[in-house]
Parts: sequence; C-alpha cells; structure tokens
Amino acid sequence: MKSFLISIFEIEGVSPDKISYIFCKDDYLLQLNQKFLKHNTYTDVITFTLSEGNAPLIAEIYISIKRVKENAIQLKEEYYNELFRVMIHGILHLCGYSDHTLKEKLEIRKKENFYLTELFHVKRST
Repeated sequence: MKSFLISIFEIEGVSPDKISYIFCKDDYLLQLNQKFLKHNTYTDVITFTLSEGNAPLIAEIYISIKRVKENAIQLKEEYYNELFRVMIHGILHLCGYSDHTLKEKLEIRKKENFYLTELFHVKRST
C-alpha cells in the first residue's frame, strides 16, 4: 500500500518527505474540523500540510474510520475501496487539488477513480 500511495505523488509531480495517516474516531475529527477549519460537520478526511514554502512536504491525513464505514454502506461500496478512496483523496489535496466548488469536486473524484481503477485495479461505482 505504501508504494502505491507514493506512486500517486510521483505521478502528480510532488515529492513528499513525511506523510502520516492518523485513523481516529468521528468525534475527534469533528473537533479538528471545528477548531482548524471552522466547520461544524462530520467528515471522513482532513489533510494538514505542516511544512511551509519550499520545505520538503510534511503532512498529516486524519481519517474517521466510522465515517468511512458509514459512507461505504450509504454508497453501497466495499469498505476497503472506500477507505482507499479517502486515503487517495488526502494525497490529492497535498498535490494541489481542491474540492470547494462543484467543478473541483468532479475533478478530484475523477482523479480518485483514476487511481483506484487504473493503478490499484479496484472496481469503483460512479
């Protein structure tokens, strides 16, 4: 899995130094969302870039396991497929992709699906 995730950075032209995944409870991620992003909503993933400027990329990607499980059920998706999608989503944020507008959401989802299907060979529903 590690080499797969690193390959995404390579393809996107980003050179990471240290990327940490933190798998946590829903309430903990909600607290981070409230404190740092001023959003009072549950989410499945939050990405924090810790390095600045031209320094090597250091980041943390927080993932709510409960939210991923619930999303997988709602989307009628296999749990691990949804987990991998969320892990990729965090990396794509570090590669400069955003998801604030509908156009950006469609673009990042297209990239997620590309990496899931083409590189990881996981069958995704749309």
